[in-house]
Amino acid sequence: MDQTTQYTEDNIRSLDWKEHIRMRPGMYIGKLGDGSSADDGIYILLKEVIDNSIDEFVMGTGKTIEISIQGNKVIVRDYGRGIPLGKVVDVVSKMNTGGKYDSRAFKKSVGLNGVGTKAVNALSAYFRVESSRDGKSAAAEFEKGNLTNQEFLDETSRRKGTKVSFVPDETIFKNYKYRNEYVAKMLKNYVYLNPGLTIVFNGEKFISKDGLKDLLSDSIHVDDRLYDIIHLKGDDIEIALTHSRTQYSEEYHSFVNGQHTTQGGTHQAAYREAVVKTIREFYNKNFEASDIRKSIVSAISIKVMEPVFESQTKTKLGSTEMGGKLPTVRTYINDFVKNKLDNFLHKNQETTEKLQRKILQAERERKELSGIRKLAKDRAKKASLHNKKLRDCRVHLTDAKKENNLESTLFITEGDSASGSITKSRNVNTQAVFSLRGKPLNSYNMTKKIVYENEEFNLLQAALNIEESMEDLRYNNIVIATDADVDGMHIRLLLITFFLQFFPELIKEGHLYILQTPLFRVRNKKETIYCYSEQERKDALIKLSKRGKPEITRFKGLGEISPDEFVHFIGEDIRLDPVMLDKEKSIEELLSFYMGKNTPDRQKFIINNLKVELDTIETTKA
Repeated sequence: MDQTTQYTEDNIRSLDWKEHIRMRPGMYIGKLGDGSSADDGIYILLKEVIDNSIDEFVMGTGKTIEISIQGNKVIVRDYGRGIPLGKVVDVVSKMNTGGKYDSRAFKKSVGLNGVGTKAVNALSAYFRVESSRDGKSAAAEFEKGNLTNQEFLDETSRRKGTKVSFVPDETIFKNYKYRNEYVAKMLKNYVYLNPGLTIVFNGEKFISKDGLKDLLSDSIHVDDRLYDIIHLKGDDIEIALTHSRTQYSEEYHSFVNGQHTTQGGTHQAAYREAVVKTIREFYNKNFEASDIRKSIVSAISIKVMEPVFESQTKTKLGSTEMGGKLPTVRTYINDFVKNKLDNFLHKNQETTEKLQRKILQAERERKELSGIRKLAKDRAKKASLHNKKLRDCRVHLTDAKKENNLESTLFITEGDSASGSITKSRNVNTQAVFSLRGKPLNSYNMTKKIVYENEEFNLLQAALNIEESMEDLRYNNIVIATDADVDGMHIRLLLITFFLQFFPELIKEGHLYILQTPLFRVRNKKETIYCYSEQERKDALIKLSKRGKPEITRFKGLGEISPDEFVHFIGEDIRLDPVMLDKEKSIEELLSFYMGKNTPDRQKFIINNLKVELDTIETTKA
């Protein structure tokens, strides 16, 4: 018998805590990534540490949390009670060890399973924890989960609290970097949910006075709000909502015990149901649920005793009970919304009139589109059968194991050669390809009708499964993959316009990216370097010139890159630039400026930026 097929006692081994985490990091922190996505592992590591500091604040201690990220090193300092000094090592290196099992101390905690900081420790090249309390302190240092140093001080002048420093391991998180925009968004969510908390990040202070109302104020521009934000609070629940003037689909921000449940769960489903029921009863009309919820922008936060999530990263609530003597999650939310929202609507006639007009408008549009929708869906089904546009992958976010498919990606390409290269080199399990035919239509100022009448838009919407809401989005990452030339840039702009016009929450929630592909290949007989900029080309030339004569190839388009090479650019070393919104401007302002009629202001903008670009090129050449 072949040695590899034998099954003996020698095949049985037990992994210690750090080995298991490092071997199966996805079980603990979801996907790895390089920091280009908000749900990449390096942000989960940061979140796990901050969650412990938040729990201290919730328990009434430590009103300030200080966070510093310089390069790859992260420092989180709170002024809570501090970890009991004799347990400093245990709480960061022994599984199922923590204070949150005692529900008397942490009744509505974010983390309950004693894994968080252990995962951070195991997945960090360097990890240090310091605790100060009762005038004494203790500290411990680790490398990849292995204890390297311990310190004890019988006297210290340090303020009480805990300080955690770590550097994510580059052998696990390849070519990573923290993006301040993602960190800032995470920190804002913490302060929205914890009035009175101050978070200082690299010197910038975050604080919220009005909780979820502040969240919506930041999420939807004042010019786009149909009516003033409705803000309602209870003992263990808080909601905020308005409707967008221009947005078509629904947008929700949901939280449980301070945890951002990006994939919703039982609380979000109950809330959507409760809003519909309350509004129907208020107007005494059996409106379609989709007409009521169309264009809604809302947030909900609840607190649950010992919540059950559907994954370690806690992005979807599975609990059906509030805990204690409280009713179910569904009943609790329904009763609160029915009481508070109904009272608000009775007292605010101007809002109810605007809301009713919006619902009736949605009803008219739905009826006008009903015939077109049916034809469009039939066309989409026929197109999928013939597999003309979409080369699908084997897993989607609609799977039962939704939380495990965070790597699911759709590349949107233009042209047969480009889509052919990506299709041949992709990971068929997680990467799909949608091929455009020519340039998409400029959809600025068009109605939703165009999405169904235009074949490209209709099939793209069907591929993404986003007609009604983001909840059933089939791919976590939507990547625009076009040539780095004028035509490619134009296609990018037209696609971004389409998403901003009809599905802006897809961008708001961080699902849209631009694929960066190399401009040059520099190689000699022993080494090949792919360069994404002129500076990288120069550096590669200097490096390889020392070892012989290098050869330079300029890639003009994606189709020129062979599948054997392309696999490097969409695999572990993929470079993605996230598409982010400027919070200072409304979507209408952005689209009007960039995609509307030519104006002197836009011409001036182009000329000024072209001058800056030319000056940069001249400086680089010099």
